[in-house]
Amino acid sequence: MFIQLRSRRSLDRRAAPADPAVDSARRSASSAALACLAFVMVFASGAAHAERVKDLATVAGVRGNQLVGYGLVVGLDGTGDQTSQAPLTIQSIRNMLAKFGVTIPANVNPQLKNVAAVTVRADLPPFAKPGQTIDVTVDSIGNATSLRGGSLLMTPLRGIDGEVYAIGQGSLVVSGFGVSGKDGSRIAVNVPSSGRIPNGATVERAVPTNFASEPYIVLNLNTPDFTTAARLTDGINALLGPDTARAMDAVSVRVQAPVDPSQRIAFLSTLEAIEIQPGEAPARVIVNSRSGTVVIGSAVKVMPAAVAHGSLSVTITERSDVSQPNPLSQGQTVVTPRSDIQVDQPEARMFVFNAGVNLDEIVRAVNQVGAAPGDLVAILEALKEAGALRAELIVI
Repeated sequence: MFIQLRSRRSLDRRAAPADPAVDSARRSASSAALACLAFVMVFASGAAHAERVKDLATVAGVRGNQLVGYGLVVGLDGTGDQTSQAPLTIQSIRNMLAKFGVTIPANVNPQLKNVAAVTVRADLPPFAKPGQTIDVTVDSIGNATSLRGGSLLMTPLRGIDGEVYAIGQGSLVVSGFGVSGKDGSRIAVNVPSSGRIPNGATVERAVPTNFASEPYIVLNLNTPDFTTAARLTDGINALLGPDTARAMDAVSVRVQAPVDPSQRIAFLSTLEAIEIQPGEAPARVIVNSRSGTVVIGSAVKVMPAAVAHGSLSVTITERSDVSQPNPLSQGQTVVTPRSDIQVDQPEARMFVFNAGVNLDEIVRAVNQVGAAPGDLVAILEALKEAGALRAELIVI
């Protein structure tokens, strides 16, 4: 394609006298066409594995905030806190009633079974404005057995700075339930001492942000990677012009952005739609020691190695033999112990890893010997110690 464009220019020069202005314009048009063509070819070659910037990175400063509060759930069917063991519930009831002008004598200890002390938590999304509603989660902190059928009284939700950002109140939705008998037996499905209130809190205060105060925005990659940061920078500069974006490290890419809020929103919308090909993940083998789960990355390679793995099983059985005397004899019955020892050692198959085998060949070789997850971990650890495993072995 490049040769064809050059041949057309040669024919034009032969057919007509060279005009410097026309030739310069043609040269600029050809260079622009070649640049666009190269740009399309680069991005088309990785389109099969390209991902949107929206899925790879987040905007610095655009984040949610956690809120928490303490409140009371009332209206329970005898499944609330046992006040003799949860004095904080009684204290909360006294303080609440005192604000309504109701005074409980000091020597009176009300026995309430339909009230539970709870913690209320919520996530305040970014740019949430006063008047909007958010979901809340309610958890019992006393000894209430179930919150089913209860209602949360008005509860202020505070941020880490101690300010009230939302007010929660409403009826709980509890997915679990529990049933107990007088003999102490109990059956529970899910967790009945926790519930949610959809749209149960109203935002009262907006979180201040400097989203539109800086002349630039910072994109933070969800997974740190120098290759992905470089490709993200190149993709933004190719679309929006040179020096628009600059990689700061393996996580952050700073992008020059309009100061006007409306223009900045459209600018971010354009950035999120850019598709780039992220860098390949590092070669890692993740082993969960508690569940026995083994995850092998696609970039894991094994150098030439021969592996033989088998297990030795020793079984000891204790029995007692009874020796009876002959009839009409003066002998006695004697019990003699007898031990049977059995050693079982299955045939250990040996398999060979060739140089640079991929993930499919590793899994196929391990499956051929019927290795369990525990055996697979032992094989991988041995390969790592031998220097044949080209990957980072992480045990969690």
